[in-house]
Amino acid sequence: MILGLSAGFHDAGATLIDKSGNIRFAGHAERYSGVKNDANLNQQLIDDALSYGKPTSIAWYENTWLKRTRQLYSGEWRKAIDLSTSPKKLTMPYFKQTGLLPKTQKLSITSYPHHKCHAAAGFQTSPFNEAIAIVVDAIGEWDTISVWKCSYNPVYLGRPIAQYKKIWHQVYPHSIGLYYSAITKYIGLKPMEDEYITMGMAAYGKSYLKAYEENLKLVHDQKEIEFVDNFHVGLEDDYFVGSGLDKFDVAAGAQKVVEQLLRNIFERFATRQTNVVFMGGVALNCVANAMLESYCKDLWIMPNPGDCGSSLGAAALQWGKKLNWKDPYLGHDIPGEYPVDAIIGGLMSNKIVGVASGRAEFGPRALGTRSLLADPRGEDIKDKVNSIKKRQKFRPFAPMILEENFTDEFVVYKKTKEPYMQSVYKCKRPDLYPAIVHKDGTSRVQTVGKNDHPGVRALLEKWHFLTGCPMLLNTSLNIKGEPMVNNRADADRFEKRYGVKVCS
Repeated sequence: MILGLSAGFHDAGATLIDKSGNIRFAGHAERYSGVKNDANLNQQLIDDALSYGKPTSIAWYENTWLKRTRQLYSGEWRKAIDLSTSPKKLTMPYFKQTGLLPKTQKLSITSYPHHKCHAAAGFQTSPFNEAIAIVVDAIGEWDTISVWKCSYNPVYLGRPIAQYKKIWHQVYPHSIGLYYSAITKYIGLKPMEDEYITMGMAAYGKSYLKAYEENLKLVHDQKEIEFVDNFHVGLEDDYFVGSGLDKFDVAAGAQKVVEQLLRNIFERFATRQTNVVFMGGVALNCVANAMLESYCKDLWIMPNPGDCGSSLGAAALQWGKKLNWKDPYLGHDIPGEYPVDAIIGGLMSNKIVGVASGRAEFGPRALGTRSLLADPRGEDIKDKVNSIKKRQKFRPFAPMILEENFTDEFVVYKKTKEPYMQSVYKCKRPDLYPAIVHKDGTSRVQTVGKNDHPGVRALLEKWHFLTGCPMLLNTSLNIKGEPMVNNRADADRFEKRYGVKVCS
């Protein structure tokens, strides 16, 4: 077995792959520590992973020495000389001394390039045998954007081995991810955490054309994706002062710039006959994803495209072959049957109910096993759920819908399913489902097919039969400022804090 690990920057994670290429476990450190986007591994996460088997080797998600050269270049001296994270420490003695792994076990540790881990996490879980992998994030060791030609070589011992050839890249400090984080900070949000709020705010921009032009001035070369400054340190505090633009306008302009730059990359390296794997933190921008689908034959985004997902990518590179991807329900297990009847009862009586049941989702989206659910039809539901979660009132919620009703309720370009909530679609009847429609008339949709999670599928089928409504509002089950609920104790705290029943 192979234990893939990612840690040290943000959103640490662990993945365990068995000798047959099955993903036995994949989870986030934050769900165990309670620290949102926790960069550090913890014993509870490792113990949960190792409960599914003992690893024979460890795969690490970046080249630590190369990363240090970039840290020295960027002036991050303390990080660069911090011996507690020295590459020499990334050995079995280090892991044994910290107590994270059994001291009696002999394991080798292999490091892999950061962006290659992103590409592998996508390609080796994808349905493709050949693809272009486009990786866009804040920063790896040096790469901020990379494009890979991916394929399987069937020669080696008769087993298809994943092959990666980097065909283009952009390096620090020119970074789409750092630019978007700088905008996030400029409008008063937390960078490297609240970018999804920036994306949501963009729909409320009014002077978006002017905002687009002002944001575009920050780009030096659109084709090569070069910026006029290093946004690792943020944006000048007075950059938009005097422009007449408010924070919603600024967000709208930045969103359009990101979409344009991504479009340029896709047009340069993909065609409508090309399968594309899109990975890195920027691949969580579901508004951009909806636009990018038209620039390739098919688009695959592994449900956890950010750094935590690179724990899977590192393990995938060490495994070397196509993984047996089934679904993203790979984390901590709350045993028992999915509580369909209890959820239906809660929805009928209170219209809002939580669920924490089975394996937790690997990735930032709640997909039905750590979710807060509600009837999407009420005029007051959106405000009620936002009030429970202590969120800004403008923020929208996502629907999960029976797959066969997807095209009935949403304008769909070419996909017939969207199981991981990765793109937005225009709602055909926003007046009927006001709780799941954003300001621009779109929704970030999760479809549930007959071969998807059986419990979630059964819930939607029964809800549809009883109410005639094929969907439910679905948002993450979490206490404000904390990660998603992981175990039953977390669910009990949620119930006590907000007075909302959580079914298990």
